[in-house]
Amino acid sequence: PHDLARARALAPLLDPSPYPTRTDVDAVVLDFDGTQTDDRVLIDSDGREIVAVHRGDGLGIAALRRAGLPVLILSTEQNPVVAARARKLQVPVLHGIDRKDLALKQWCEEQSVAPDRVLYVGNDVNDLACFGLAGWPVAVANAHDSVRAAARAVTTNPGGSGAIREIAAWLLGPTLTVPTDVSATPTK
Repeated sequence: PHDLARARALAPLLDPSPYPTRTDVDAVVLDFDGTQTDDRVLIDSDGREIVAVHRGDGLGIAALRRAGLPVLILSTEQNPVVAARARKLQVPVLHGIDRKDLALKQWCEEQSVAPDRVLYVGNDVNDLACFGLAGWPVAVANAHDSVRAAARAVTTNPGGSGAIREIAAWLLGPTLTVPTDVSATPTK
């Protein structure tokens, strides 16, 4: 643990940019609960779950797709709300996944994307295995302490409050347009 703490203290000296840019990333993989939501769930009297999402996050995801970045929602929850949100965003979803790390690895192989070129967004301990695979593990501001500690970057916005929009701005700029230096570069 002491060596890890030292390594984290030295990392900013070797990695001058604390946030990735479009040239650093070939795909974006998003957890759902706690990253696209505030991690709360409302349950009605019939047992149906309801969550709130941030419209700015949807705008950010649409911009990432327009920029040619493959985007995937990867969730342990087997819930119709996850699938419904993915449909609305026109993003593929893998949900009800027990081993997210294995699913991420397989998806990367299918997409011909190197895991070290993946930005993975998570918030809780079940995301840590994926953090070990992804080149850009990102935690939302309100993530579990161990997840923030393992992340390469942490958003200023909490999950469900524009964190995904913030990440899209890291990659595409605040106007969410593809920078001209990478727009001609084909993505995988």
